[in-house]
Amino acid sequence: MARKQIRVRIPKRYNMSLWSPSRRMLFIWCMLISFILLFAPQNFTSKFQLAYVRIFRWPLSIGGHFALSTQTQMPLQDVVPRREYDKLQTYRANLEETLNQQRMKFEKLYGLYNKYVWEGVNFALADVITATINGSSNELTISCRENIGLVKGQFVLGDNSIIGTISEVSSGTACVKLFTDPTSAIAVKIGKLNVDRMMRGNGDNSARVPLIEAKYKIKIGDEVFASSNKSKFLDAPVKIGEVAQLKKDEKDPLFWDITVKPACDIEKLDDVAVLVMNP
Repeated sequence: MARKQIRVRIPKRYNMSLWSPSRRMLFIWCMLISFILLFAPQNFTSKFQLAYVRIFRWPLSIGGHFALSTQTQMPLQDVVPRREYDKLQTYRANLEETLNQQRMKFEKLYGLYNKYVWEGVNFALADVITATINGSSNELTISCRENIGLVKGQFVLGDNSIIGTISEVSSGTACVKLFTDPTSAIAVKIGKLNVDRMMRGNGDNSARVPLIEAKYKIKIGDEVFASSNKSKFLDAPVKIGEVAQLKKDEKDPLFWDITVKPACDIEKLDDVAVLVMNP
């Protein structure tokens, strides 16, 4: 005898889909809970905050350690300001060149050289009053804090590098002709070459060194030093700039046409120092 299959039909009012809340209902319940927590006393809500911290303490701590490790592993950039870095680099270059000159003199004098190049040098500090840097004139007006033997022709330092020479001296003030001035002419040597040449200003915050034979190996970035061989106001070479452009001379390809830029940003100088030799 075959068995009959009995099917039971559940009415629609008992369908399980009626028990699942709608999106509108969920939104209304969430809004009600939010308002309850918003207007609830602080001592009541603080218990929920403490419970949340206790429950999620480990995930939060792991995330904090991860963020901290990520920050510590990031490379440090610009720890030292660019101006201070250039200033230290110029100071280093001056020391190296001074050491090189001392070594050469030591070898020349067979060990009899025993005088430090900066012995007897005094630095007269001065504040920059005005700065005029354009095509026709490149000069500074400075206010001397101590008027100790300032005379025309003395070298002026800015951030440990030479920026020009004293052109005029008056009571309490002085005028500095920058080496970029079109009328400026200073004897210099480039890099480790023991060759002195006259550098003349271009008037556009740069200077030009002509008549350097192309046989010499010179590259962009080489340091340029004011020579002490042809000046009574300098006992040792001091950095004055760097080679910014290097190309063959248009009229005579056997010579370099070298453009020199200052070793510091002259327009940002607030104070300078005048080199007073053997005061």
